Amino acid sequence: MSDYQEIIYEVAEPVATITMNRPEALNALTVRMLAEIRHAVAAAEQDPSVVGIVLTGAGRGFCPGMDMNALNSMSSGEGRAKDDLSDLKAEPGDPDMGENFRIAYTYLMSVRKPIVAAINGACAGLGFAIATLADLRVVERQAKFSTAFSQRGLIAEHGVSWTLPRLIGSGNALDLLWSARKFNGEEAKEIGLAERLVETGQALETAQDYIRNLAASSAPVSLQVMKAQVYRHLNMPLAEAMTETNDWMAQSLTKDDFREGVRSFIEKRPPNFSRVSV
Repeated sequence: MSDYQEIIYEVAEPVATITMNRPEALNALTVRMLAEIRHAVAAAEQDPSVVGIVLTGAGRGFCPGMDMNALNSMSSGEGRAKDDLSDLKAEPGDPDMGENFRIAYTYLMSVRKPIVAAINGACAGLGFAIATLADLRVVERQAKFSTAFSQRGLIAEHGVSWTLPRLIGSGNALDLLWSARKFNGEEAKEIGLAERLVETGQALETAQDYIRNLAASSAPVSLQVMKAQVYRHLNMPLAEAMTETNDWMAQSLTKDDFREGVRSFIEKRPPNFSRVSV
């Protein structure tokens, strides 16, 4: 499906780009947009031409969280006619990753391909949480962040109490959660929230180039397994993680990608690895 209403989905091999497309609202999330993102992520995961996924926002914002009109309706108990989203049902992510990665938006961490958030502006609330669930964050210097939850009478929602301390440490995480203060891309890089800091207008191209470089040099299956290792092993004791790693390593030594990696190195040529097919 490509006829989305609130996102733009584009594939330019080897990159799938998902653009949240409500620029007049800085790409504030709606139930429909969340369903469309999930559907597009599933499409990108299933497309063998796609090595990685970039998530960004149209216009001046990345995503400031849920649309305030929707939140007001929730808080007041007002009912409204619901969109029919049945054609957007999708189950992205590897079910073998386990139940830890099947709740709400944690499916992003189980998707079999890298997901890079290209953060070009306002990033707060649920938009902030989704950014922390991406694998990497490319952030423009002027981007503005806030967790926002405490100032709305809420708690640390959507898994951010798990992701944020692992990215920036417990003290920094509590500071951002308690104060809900605004901070920019420079501080995001300083505290470890951003893996790349770029100038205004460069986040999307930088994120896409990162995926292109991976596609040119790295085995997509290796990227998939490494992502699974990192996230699964955050929940495991060291011995269990090492045992699983040793099993997976033994399997990788029997694969065509290993043989191609060795041959391409010896022959001093770019590798020709197989793509991930779901």
